[in-house]
Amino acid sequence: MAVVVWITEGTWPACVDAARAHAPARADIVLLHVSDHDVAGVAHGAFAGLLGRGRPDHDPGTRLEDQAASSGSRLLRAAAERLDRECTLVERTGRVEHEVVAAAEGAELLVLARDGDRAHAGPRSLGPAGRFVVDHAACPVLLVWPESPHR
Repeated sequence: MAVVVWITEGTWPACVDAARAHAPARADIVLLHVSDHDVAGVAHGAFAGLLGRGRPDHDPGTRLEDQAASSGSRLLRAAAERLDRECTLVERTGRVEHEVVAAAEGAELLVLARDGDRAHAGPRSLGPAGRFVVDHAACPVLLVWPESPHR
């Protein structure tokens, strides 16, 4: 059994805790972080458009890509430490929702947290990426609250 846990800034602890509680002891757990390629692409384009071709070592898009990779690695390491069992760490770059759906292909369970307006229960508690994943994942989905909806 493979369980994929989508790790994102701010909501990953709840996802890891849910995986600890619901994944069978023999399950292969994959901790997944996806960096959005659009962010760095916009920075590359803005740099080229506003400042000309310039020197590549001054391109803020390159720095954003490096920071995103570093941040993703830190999140995955922290999540693995919290999980406290053997797991596989996977980093992807691309359109976040598409990469999550692709990574969950063939999985027995996908764990993710609400990514929208978490102050209220209801459909708006899912943002666009979370809604896409819930609608398109080809496996069962465990959707968790990162914190209590009734504060």
